[in-house]
Amino acid sequence: MDKTFQPADIETRWYQEWESRGYFKPQGGDNAYSIMIPPPNVTGSLHMGHGFQETIMDALIRYHRMRGDNTLWQAGTDHAGIATQMIVERQLEAQGINRHELGRDKFIDKVWEWKEQSGGHITRQLRRLGASLDWSRERFTMDEGLSAAVQEVFIRLYREGLIYRGKRLVNWDPALHTAVSDLEVLSEEEQGHLWHFNYPLASGEGHLTVATTRPETMLGDTAVAVHPEDERYAHLVGQTIALPLTGREIPIIADDYVDREFGTGCVKITPAHDFNDYEMGKRHGLPMINILDDDAVINDQAPEAYRGLERFEARKQVVADLEALGLVDKIEPHTLKVPRGDRSGVVIEPYLTDQWYVDAKTLAGPAIEAVEKGDIQFVPKQWENTYHAWMRDIQDWCISRQLWWGHRIPAWYDEAGTVYVGDSEAAVRAEHGLADDVVLRQDEDVLDTWFSSALWTFSTLGWPEQTEELATFHPSSVLVTGFDIIFFWVARMIMMTLHFRDEVPFHTVYVHGLVRDAEGQKMSKSKGNVLDPIDLIDGIDLEALVSKRTTGMMQPQLAAKIEKATRQQFPEGIAAYGTDALRFTYYSLASTGRDIRFDIGRIEGFRNFCNKIWNAARYVMMNCENEDCGADGAEVELSLADRWIIGELQRTEAAVARAVEHYRFDHASQALYEFIWNEYCDWYLELSKPVLWDDKASAAAKRGTRRTLIRVLETSLRLLHPFMPFITEEIWQSVAPLAGKSGPTIMLQPYPVSDDKGVDSAVNADIEWLKGVIVGVRNIRGEMNIPPGKALTVLFRNGGESDKNRLEQNAASLKKLAKLEDIRWLADGEEPPVAATALVGDLEILVPMADLIDRDAELKRLAREIDKLEKDLSRIEGKLQNPSFVDKAPEAVVAKERDKLQAQQQALVKLREQEQRIAEM
Repeated sequence: MDKTFQPADIETRWYQEWESRGYFKPQGGDNAYSIMIPPPNVTGSLHMGHGFQETIMDALIRYHRMRGDNTLWQAGTDHAGIATQMIVERQLEAQGINRHELGRDKFIDKVWEWKEQSGGHITRQLRRLGASLDWSRERFTMDEGLSAAVQEVFIRLYREGLIYRGKRLVNWDPALHTAVSDLEVLSEEEQGHLWHFNYPLASGEGHLTVATTRPETMLGDTAVAVHPEDERYAHLVGQTIALPLTGREIPIIADDYVDREFGTGCVKITPAHDFNDYEMGKRHGLPMINILDDDAVINDQAPEAYRGLERFEARKQVVADLEALGLVDKIEPHTLKVPRGDRSGVVIEPYLTDQWYVDAKTLAGPAIEAVEKGDIQFVPKQWENTYHAWMRDIQDWCISRQLWWGHRIPAWYDEAGTVYVGDSEAAVRAEHGLADDVVLRQDEDVLDTWFSSALWTFSTLGWPEQTEELATFHPSSVLVTGFDIIFFWVARMIMMTLHFRDEVPFHTVYVHGLVRDAEGQKMSKSKGNVLDPIDLIDGIDLEALVSKRTTGMMQPQLAAKIEKATRQQFPEGIAAYGTDALRFTYYSLASTGRDIRFDIGRIEGFRNFCNKIWNAARYVMMNCENEDCGADGAEVELSLADRWIIGELQRTEAAVARAVEHYRFDHASQALYEFIWNEYCDWYLELSKPVLWDDKASAAAKRGTRRTLIRVLETSLRLLHPFMPFITEEIWQSVAPLAGKSGPTIMLQPYPVSDDKGVDSAVNADIEWLKGVIVGVRNIRGEMNIPPGKALTVLFRNGGESDKNRLEQNAASLKKLAKLEDIRWLADGEEPPVAATALVGDLEILVPMADLIDRDAELKRLAREIDKLEKDLSRIEGKLQNPSFVDKAPEAVVAKERDKLQAQQQALVKLREQEQRIAEM
């Protein structure tokens, strides 16, 4: 083994070996275990949320593969309709080519070209993360098989009356000219205005005052609503308003939706341009006047004076005209949530258009029942409440998009507008007996990408064909996903799978939290706090990181702010931590359901963990290679430490199994870390030295310790492998032969299972006593500034028979590990010398101070340290008492200073206690 652990040297090499040899494919076995990857967008790149999610799935897959299950992790990507079309359109525009001039078919060809050349970026990044997906079965939501499944589902749902075409309100992106899902709409607070308009009563006897944040929509108002129990307006219900600027009269209606405490208690109703107004419009049978075209320009349904105006220009004109009429009551500054398209950045309009819909309410019934019966379980369980709340109030699902890239809707129209749905135009003509001279036009729209991904668990396994893979791996075992797509994806998969397969798509839904920065803020490019998992693995220099974070920033001031923050946070860039350290950081944070604060300090700690494992393995190899490790069945003698570490290993195996079973990856990683770092590396390796280095130790004892060293290490590597695949594979290749193991890879070795037989409470108690004495002596050395190489005399008193027995059995180990010259018990009545003390239970440990330290010199040294610490404390206290610092500095900076103050105060208390002890000698 090399002297130092260099992750970059082994990660790519091992991943290529694993993939090329087919180790990620199902290996057979009685129990099937499968996970379908939430298909990342083909346009995407790995972000922290992806990284977290994929490492969770990979740990589960590697764990079950090693448990002997027939394991499949299905690979695949989503065609990402809007995102992919935007990328290719921009590339064509840079060449002076418009997609409409190119034509649909040629444009689609260009998209496929892009997909083949650039669409594999995120799958390469997944490999870099160590994700052991079965790439031989990789699917794409637009591949031939999945396209056939999508078409089959659409046609069947249409014939069952569960898909229909209708005019309803949708989220409309005026830049992209398509309906978009709620998930593609980002609503963030912006500063705007609230306009109060006086609407005259048609009778001429007064007016009602309404408030709006979108004045231009008043051109499409079809009512004014009040609460039915609002005494101020009860007498006006049924009368009409002379709607300004339009020449129309609209009714005053009563509806419970109106909040009579908000504003004037009067609400303008524009059913074609507001989702809540749309529902009220349906309840009251109001006309729905759409005043916009696809570009959000005022259309011919509005008064002539406003036609052709862009919506925000129309807003200015409407306000000016109402002011001229004296109908503007007041204009107030107002903070409101503005919906913008996540791709285009433009304001989204509620827009009345013809779209295709799925009758989701009918499909939701069985999906609700499946969760209620426990056929599907959510982890954490409280997400079931969210699921049920959405499903019981579900609206019909808009599945059409006005794009060219995607699954084109298999519907054709004749000149009279009659709709025909089928596999192809030829099939439609044959089914309906349409003559060749009947002109048919295929629907221009494509299906929402969520429609094809709703079929993901079974379409990827070959449905509608009844394949062997479908019979083996469906339903899948678990879905690992974020809470934000429970409705958009999880619920729709459940609905579709139950309807077409009459079975659930998965048995468990593990819902993980959002990965935030160290201060708990959501990661976003505009905040400059985004971390790239690949940068954490491979490292990135400061200038490259600054460029990465500021490129594309529209506002120079924001870019400058992000650059400054980046240079302060990472003055030397980001170090290379390696994949294993990043993965283990994710696991350590993976408590169920909570959002995750990613602190880069943690990954530094786990890189040190990798180094610790590497160095421990080198120690074991140096002491066991070419030595008798008891592999041939020769007699072995196990020491107290050998028996203890074997028991601790058994306990850890059980703890990890419990944690994985309950999806507590934080508990699993904690158990592994504590055992490997604290118990095995820090204690057992030290406890092995007195046996291995003692010329008087028997050959059987040395064999026993070597065998324990190598077997516990080899087992620990298998135990750790699902979480840290690369370092465990590299070390295992050297260690396995010495432990009597053989095989081409650790990932196909059996996962350790605890039988609890090795746990011995008496052995544990003896070792804890031994550790307590060693730690006590070491603490005295540290507190009294005694050199670690100085051999000490130690006195014991007040202990019981068990302490005496333990000392007799462990004296040799104590002397070597604590660097002791002599150990003796104080006789009854013997006066103890001036000594520093420590306690282990009732046992008092005394280290006589005579001749160990220069009392006066030590007091002077302590005085200097105390003086320095007091000055530091004074400076920190002054800073924290300064209002300009506390109020203006970032919260994280202030918190750091407070933590520093507390640590310095504690250190000062300890120094003063030490000073007093030495002064009393």
